[in-house]
Amino acid sequence: MSTPETSRYVRIRVEVVLEVDDEDAVTEAALRRVAEDSTMPADERTLAESAVTEDTAEALAYLVDPFDLVSEVPGVELAQASWSSERIDHDPDSPGWGLDEDDVDEDFDEETAKPVG
Repeated sequence: MSTPETSRYVRIRVEVVLEVDDEDAVTEAALRRVAEDSTMPADERTLAESAVTEDTAEALAYLVDPFDLVSEVPGVELAQASWSSERIDHDPDSPGWGLDEDDVDEDFDEETAKPVG
């Protein structure tokens, strides 16, 4: 399956929309996570505490860690990760909203699941 030309690296793209029904609980959990991080310098801790207190989306970014998603998957090691969070307007019944809309590969036929060309 693996040839010398095949990369050992795999990119997994995940988009998650969360409904926050208790902002205080999220903020408190993020503050606990920041407080428990013994590697965080004091000045960075102050900035992090301010950020998670002012913005629930930022608090979620401190709580959702890509490493946690793959840490127990055998045979893999997280090489790099980036993630962000933002508040969005979300209407799951809207025909204009859907997962993967931004990730559609224009050279890919979704019906046959094969590359076009």
